[in-house]
Amino acid sequence: MTAYKSDFLRLLEERGQIHQASDAAALDALALDGPITAYIGYDLTAPSLHVGHMANIMMLRRLQQTGHKPIVLMGGGTTKVGDPSFRNEQRPLLDDAQIAANKETIKSVFTQFMTFGEAETDAIMVDNAEWLDRLEYVPFLREIGRHFSVNRMLSFDSVKSRLEQEQPFSFLEFNYMILQAYDFLELSRRYGCRLQMGGSDQWGNIVNGIELGRRVDGAGLFALTCPLITTSSGAKMGKTAGGAVWLNADMASPYVFWQYWRNTEDDDVVRFLKLFTDLPVAEIERLGALGGAEINEAKKVLATEATAIVHGRAAAEEAEATARTTFEEGALSQSLPTVAIDASALVAGLGVLSAFSEIAGLVASNGEARRQVKGGGLRLNDKPVTDERAVLTEADLTPEGVIKLSLGRKKHVLLRPRG
Repeated sequence: MTAYKSDFLRLLEERGQIHQASDAAALDALALDGPITAYIGYDLTAPSLHVGHMANIMMLRRLQQTGHKPIVLMGGGTTKVGDPSFRNEQRPLLDDAQIAANKETIKSVFTQFMTFGEAETDAIMVDNAEWLDRLEYVPFLREIGRHFSVNRMLSFDSVKSRLEQEQPFSFLEFNYMILQAYDFLELSRRYGCRLQMGGSDQWGNIVNGIELGRRVDGAGLFALTCPLITTSSGAKMGKTAGGAVWLNADMASPYVFWQYWRNTEDDDVVRFLKLFTDLPVAEIERLGALGGAEINEAKKVLATEATAIVHGRAAAEEAEATARTTFEEGALSQSLPTVAIDASALVAGLGVLSAFSEIAGLVASNGEARRQVKGGGLRLNDKPVTDERAVLTEADLTPEGVIKLSLGRKKHVLLRPRG
């Protein structure tokens, strides 16, 4: 462990959140000397960020917790280009209306992680479309583009991986790293921002910004990245068989979010408690020392604390209570994820495979539902589904007026008729 002197870097180090740092000693001294301003950028490619983004959002949270100023940079401009880093193909291009809509739904998440306002260390949110949309092409090439070597740009792993696979790499995408570097220069000029943070896959892009700031303004800028988080089994963080685990409650309920963390692999519990909660390290180590089945108690703590940060303490405790009611007490909880269906569907008879796949979304397709039936993985009102041709009718409604669909023991959806 590096013996950092600043609270900021010491906290990140003990939480396992530092992967690379440019001139770590100078950055440590800068953070020790007084409040520093740092940013992370988020492109607006979907209506919500997902669990995989939490590692770097927590870096901004730690930054503010230790007395510094975070900038959340919304990529209203860079999203129009699309980050090609370590991708096999170009991202789908979104129109201005979709980018604006995504921005509106994404930005509310950040208020759960940090305090925004006008005070010295309050977070601010800005959109790089403010300056990128106003650039004039030829003047930008002359002022900024001349500082970039194509030879060096082609040497970055994020570019080489695409070229080595002989996949198309558009000139539009090739501009992304220049625009990201320009963001750092612009934030340095406007807000005195000295540090860009992000995932380790962004290291090359961030270093470009440092170099641009030095060449154009003589600015002393810094880079700091966190590890890209994978599970012990090698799975990508935030991805499940059912798709991404979103941070917005309307795309993944607090209960679904809580369950994601509850299902953490045993070997990841301590690491994830450090990364994704504010629990003291001593308490985390105590939880990590629990053996056997008791490790499940540590997983529940992880689930509740991580959910409390994103969705609030009340929602986290309700999700925990729902899980306890459903799994430990064997009762039906009305707080389970619920999907409304037309009552007429039950009158006509609703195919069980369609109910699990198309309506509840517990499986990806009817074919997968059919395989789960054969393996005993689907349950209807807590009883195994044995006939793939079965239909759901009003006779399947519980006394609470719902139908409970389950995939395994941990994924449940209630169907509630309307009309």
